[in-house]
Amino acid sequence: MSNNKIIMYDSTLRDGAQALGISFTVEDKLKIVSKLDELGIDYIEAGNPGSNPKDLEFFEKVLKLKLRTSKIIAFGSTRRANIKVEDDANIQSLLSAGTEAIAVFGKAWDFQVTDILKTTLDENFDMIYDTVKFLKEQGKTVVYDAEHFFDGYDANPEYAIETLKRAYNAGADTICLCDTKGAGLPSYIARVTKKVREEVDCAIGIHCHNDNGMAVAGSISAVEAGAVQIQGTINGFGERCGNANLCTIIPNLQLRMGYQCIPSDNMAYLTPTARFVSEVANIIHDERAPFVGSCAFAHKAGMHTDAVNKNSFAYEMVNPEVVGNQRIILMSEVAGRSAVMNIINKVDSTITKDSPETKKIIERLKELEYEGYQYEGAESSFELVIRKMLGKYKSYFELKEFKVIVNEPTINSVNSSAMIKIVVGEQTEITAAEGEGPVNALDKALRKALERFYPQIAEMKLTDYKVRVLDSNFATASKVRVLIESTDGQEVWTTVGVSTDIIEASWRALVDSVEHKLMK
Repeated sequence: MSNNKIIMYDSTLRDGAQALGISFTVEDKLKIVSKLDELGIDYIEAGNPGSNPKDLEFFEKVLKLKLRTSKIIAFGSTRRANIKVEDDANIQSLLSAGTEAIAVFGKAWDFQVTDILKTTLDENFDMIYDTVKFLKEQGKTVVYDAEHFFDGYDANPEYAIETLKRAYNAGADTICLCDTKGAGLPSYIARVTKKVREEVDCAIGIHCHNDNGMAVAGSISAVEAGAVQIQGTINGFGERCGNANLCTIIPNLQLRMGYQCIPSDNMAYLTPTARFVSEVANIIHDERAPFVGSCAFAHKAGMHTDAVNKNSFAYEMVNPEVVGNQRIILMSEVAGRSAVMNIINKVDSTITKDSPETKKIIERLKELEYEGYQYEGAESSFELVIRKMLGKYKSYFELKEFKVIVNEPTINSVNSSAMIKIVVGEQTEITAAEGEGPVNALDKALRKALERFYPQIAEMKLTDYKVRVLDSNFATASKVRVLIESTDGQEVWTTVGVSTDIIEASWRALVDSVEHKLMK
């Protein structure tokens, strides 16, 4: 292992699965394992085989995957108090998982030993030593997680350090220092990690939770103090406030600090992997996330966009393509002509800033924004406007009519129905659908009508829906702006519609979203 290699240890399938609102199926876990292996993660902590039947089934299936880079690691606790290690059911289940590597956690905080485990400090020493030694005798690579280490060190540094020495003497390959409550400040984590490196001659890892918002900073501080393994999750998923976010840690360490985390050629998989995991977890992707969010390389102010177009280094610390992301120039009246040109040139590369078409498009943009349209973050709708003005718009279907009926009370979560009549080419299609609200019913009816002609519509789904009242002085007759966010699992796009009728505004945004997908 090179001196600058940092071992990436992913716990999305274990710690990440403990987050509020996340529940992975066995198939979900297998898909994520394949993505993490493609990214180049060293270890994938996949759960506790003794905790539930789902994890047991997963371990049976995951070992059949042909992984190129990653090693699967089973996770569990040290033996229970006052029982032989070979008789502990949890230890036996760890062995039954059949993984080459195993992670076990034990207590480093004397308070946890006496008040939570209800055993003696000496027995805790033996629990750690016996478990690590037994697993090493079975030929396993062992990662020892020192749970609550930083709290334990603060309360009783001698005891906390001694727990690490027991694991080391038993043969642990890596000892991971866990900031389990997520309270450690980066400077404290760095100072303690450096002390551990002086006391224990073993590879040291770091495992930070984000309760104080500093899990990433704490992890990087530990590396600067000598840690060679980082435990974290994709997108920072995890219980409470989450875990250290590997999608932020990896590019900072590798692109800006000179460490090697994943193969260099794999860095472009970072954003697609982050989005994929959000999609599988059924969690709206954090678009403001560093490196992997759509806002990470989004520019709006005229001076900024002009500078970025001249040299992106002016406002970007890395090239977005390096991490698999893309630059976005947001459309608005303050964005400047260069911002509009980015979208125009996507449609027609021959048009310049001085072309008459450019002036007409900018004037149209101002008119639409005066009417209430906002293309900041709804670039897909603005591209359609440009295509129509340049004669490069293709109509995929024509709406003849739609009807929406709202029924109350709701029955079985359905309170609305929609009927829609469209024409594709020379064929007419009439469909109807029920939904949870009029927009949902209309969305279902449109998809049902179009899927016969365009099967790829099935790949996309709506992920967010926002309504903004533009002039509250008109009360219920006010004009509203509707933003719809959609995804096909690979790309995320947002479209906009404006009207005094919320259903019509929703329809306009919905049609733009569908047409964007079909244009691809």
